Amino acid sequence: MTLDWSTIFNAIVVINAIFAVITVFREKRDIAAIWAWLLVLVFLPLVGFIAYAFLGRKLPKNRLFKLHKHVQMQLDERLREQRRQLGHDAKTPADEIVSKNRNAVDMFMTTDSAFLSRQNKVHIFTNGNDLFHRVIEDIENAKKSIHIEFYTFYNDQIGNEIRDLLIKKAKEGVEVRVIYDSWGSMGTTRKFFKPLNDVGGHAYPFLNTRSVLLDFRINFRDHRKIIVIDGMIGYTGGFNIGDQYLGRKKKFGNWRDTHIRIIGSGVFGLQARFILDWNATSPRGQVDEDEVQPKYFPVTTTKGNVNMQIVSSGPDSDLQQIKMGYIKLITMATNYCWIQSPYLIPDDSVLDALRIAAMSGVDVRIMIPSMPDHPFVYRATQYYARQLAEEGVKIYYYGKGFIHAKTMVIDDEIASVGSANLDYRSFKINFEINAFIYDQKFAVDLRNIFFNDMTESERQTPEMFAQQSLWLKFKQTFSRLLSPIL
Repeated sequence: MTLDWSTIFNAIVVINAIFAVITVFREKRDIAAIWAWLLVLVFLPLVGFIAYAFLGRKLPKNRLFKLHKHVQMQLDERLREQRRQLGHDAKTPADEIVSKNRNAVDMFMTTDSAFLSRQNKVHIFTNGNDLFHRVIEDIENAKKSIHIEFYTFYNDQIGNEIRDLLIKKAKEGVEVRVIYDSWGSMGTTRKFFKPLNDVGGHAYPFLNTRSVLLDFRINFRDHRKIIVIDGMIGYTGGFNIGDQYLGRKKKFGNWRDTHIRIIGSGVFGLQARFILDWNATSPRGQVDEDEVQPKYFPVTTTKGNVNMQIVSSGPDSDLQQIKMGYIKLITMATNYCWIQSPYLIPDDSVLDALRIAAMSGVDVRIMIPSMPDHPFVYRATQYYARQLAEEGVKIYYYGKGFIHAKTMVIDDEIASVGSANLDYRSFKINFEINAFIYDQKFAVDLRNIFFNDMTESERQTPEMFAQQSLWLKFKQTFSRLLSPIL
């Protein structure tokens, strides 16, 4: 009997299509993601299901529930007090900016209970060597606690230097707690942190995943970058812990990023987020409700000028708080809106906000890298850059190495610095944290940094995009079809 290969092939196609439909529809997704996954699973049968194992699986509901089950920071009264204060007359230039943009402040209070922190001192870092020199100095001077949370904590020169310093501080009796993402810290195993754990420190992968091999989903990663020292000094931004972030890797060369150091009650927002993540991650040594306020939230007498809100978002909430913040800033801009992001893969809501701003006469500029770190992501970024350039947005390719900064600044008044990129992944798939800052001097400083980066960049005009090859445009268009799952 001869085999009817056409019948077998047709049966395989039908079975694959059935499994594709079952796989995609058994979990709640938005329409764009459904069609993107159906495209991958139907037309790339084996490769598609392998890709789904890494990119498509949802985080188990018990893991997400765990993020809400533990102690809350009891910020409700502080939030109510902030609302009352916002109703008062402004008396300082900084308060004038807050009063003018009160609806943005209220939005973050409503969606993320993000209280408004006043009178902070904030310093901007754009160079990894300067940043880590200061971080190491602050860790050296720690007296009570060191809390660190990073997507990437590599087992390399700077990673070992910081790990060894944490061991030293733990031996001195300082509380040391570290959260790292097992996927983002590829190659860094629990063995790397064993010397720290052996001397009384604690280091765990986010949500206590056992290993990359056993938890190999690329989605739902802890992309946050947080350092809190003694509850009084905080860091957040785009840098991770690794040699490449100090420009030591030939692949990327100079690494251009943005990070901030905070002194003041703005640190409380970082501390609260760390404690929530720690209690969801640590199998022991959780933070109890009784010790939250006195131990980790010391009274600060800092008298700076910067007002801010620390906002976090992730797949444990459907609100996409940071994305809402980006949209709010874009639509509030009347003069300019300047953005830096390594990835430009906006969803329709953000895309429309950028279009509306540009077509309303707002000077919208977006700076992205001129080199890829992920091929499909970069081609999708180029697709949206081309589309936005045709609609009046000024697109700049940064040429002095790799730009990884995630910043937004509008009208010399409001700015955002944090871990969230301008893409689907940061909006709804990963856990992120950003500082939204209401201060003229800070906004001007960030604008000037962008302006200086323009001297190392080349503007991409619609005419330049039009001259791209058909093959390049095809790769961009194909990658764009996959954008909801990249």
